[in-house]
Amino acid sequence: MKDNGLFGSIQLSRKVYNAIAEMGFEEPSPIQIQTIPLVLEGLDVIGQAQTGTGKTAAFGIPIMERISADSRHIQALVLTPTRELAIQVSEELAKIGKLKRIKTCPIYGGQSIDRQINTLRFGVQVVIGTPGRLLDHIRRKTIKLDHVKTLILDEADEMLDMGFIEDIEEIMQSMPSEGRQTLLFSATMPFAIASLARKYMNAPHTITISKEQLTVPLIDQFYYETRDKLEGLCSVLDVETTGKLIIFCRTKKGVDELVASLHARGYMADGLHGDLSQSQRDRVMKKFRDGKLEILVATDVAARGLDIEDITHVVNYDIPQDSESYVHRIGRTGRAGKKGVAFTFIQPREYRQLKLIEKQVKTRIIRKQLPTAADIIDRQRETIKTRLTQTIEQNKFAGYHTIVTDLMADYDVLDIAAAALKLYQEGFKEKTNDHDQVFTNNGSQPGMVRLFINAGRAQKIRPEDVVRTIASEADIPGNSIGVINIYDKFTFVEVPEDVVERVLSVMHRNSIKGCKINVEIARGK
Repeated sequence: MKDNGLFGSIQLSRKVYNAIAEMGFEEPSPIQIQTIPLVLEGLDVIGQAQTGTGKTAAFGIPIMERISADSRHIQALVLTPTRELAIQVSEELAKIGKLKRIKTCPIYGGQSIDRQINTLRFGVQVVIGTPGRLLDHIRRKTIKLDHVKTLILDEADEMLDMGFIEDIEEIMQSMPSEGRQTLLFSATMPFAIASLARKYMNAPHTITISKEQLTVPLIDQFYYETRDKLEGLCSVLDVETTGKLIIFCRTKKGVDELVASLHARGYMADGLHGDLSQSQRDRVMKKFRDGKLEILVATDVAARGLDIEDITHVVNYDIPQDSESYVHRIGRTGRAGKKGVAFTFIQPREYRQLKLIEKQVKTRIIRKQLPTAADIIDRQRETIKTRLTQTIEQNKFAGYHTIVTDLMADYDVLDIAAAALKLYQEGFKEKTNDHDQVFTNNGSQPGMVRLFINAGRAQKIRPEDVVRTIASEADIPGNSIGVINIYDKFTFVEVPEDVVERVLSVMHRNSIKGCKINVEIARGK
């Protein structure tokens, strides 16, 4: 590996290093530090670690290092308990292997098998799949495992709970054992999993990562869901925040881009990340401590070791990768017995990750609506009042008396003052037609989306069951859910357009009254 990069103390090829740097990885997590070197050596590993410790990258980074992009054969196989995890792992591995042009393919039930067969025909190097559908392909001979060098069992205990242990054994027996590397990851180590490891693994090295006890200090925690995070952030900065803020981004590039965007909108912001020299870092920190900066934008690594008093707000512009990172970030505020505030911005597809953090930290992160234009105007009015009071007290406006005196002949003095303030705040605007500002939103009018659920009266489902399940799972008010039509074997329900992605995400493979359901956007009314 001549052309390489250093990930902590781990040497990686330049292509893999650049790919993970682009993903926002700056330093390896504990499981990555211990696992990656062992996997690179070709050793078998048992990793006892929970979700949220960075285990996907712990096996994904060394796998991508070892795979040859020149071969079109499957060289690594990852077994997962659910289709959601298969998709998630496939996406992360694809990003790690992107610059090496390594192809990954998720294989799971519920998707057309013909489409999967076509993808496999073109040649993929890594397959990530659920045991049932993988066996189907093996029996059809549409997946051949005779070139597989590495097998990964991800969340093995969950696969055991779901009754996949016999399927896993059949899959393992259908691939060569000679020279095969096996990696097994599991949050717990029940007897059946330990037995599987003894039977199929070769002198495995065991790594145990115990999650530290996470405690959250006196911090009010909120989240905002928005597709346009920059606009959302600016509206929150205009209304909700005063004092010193730290905003966290996942990558160095993200820090630079956000600082540039905030400058363009007139905020006093500067960035802190690993590419800054010590003198640049000291200069930024001095400005922040002296109050010449309102906002410090930083990556996780750059913010380590910072000791700054009086941070009033922490903002997660990018959702943290895991619960430890979340706690370390928000712990910058709420110090010395003072109360702090933490805001997290998420896009609809990140809702599950937020809920996982909430569960692991054992805290409540409360949903907040973004400030409206009216909220921003109210805040601006308070600012105008303060500035107006200060201007009156300075008593340096006599030159404007004649304008007011001239206008008083035709207009009320209160109207003149109000019009002057409007002109100061908004500038002059031509008269607009009020009709243009009327919006409609009723039922399936713009603003609502109709969803199809594959269960109905036959499953004894009632409207209140639909409302209760969607409202609690997606964390939206029950009264925001629109028209519900329940038929014998299916149901239609309308939900607000701005939460539809989240509803689809959390309701996918969920259940209503114990009945497993699928939810999708309805095909026209």
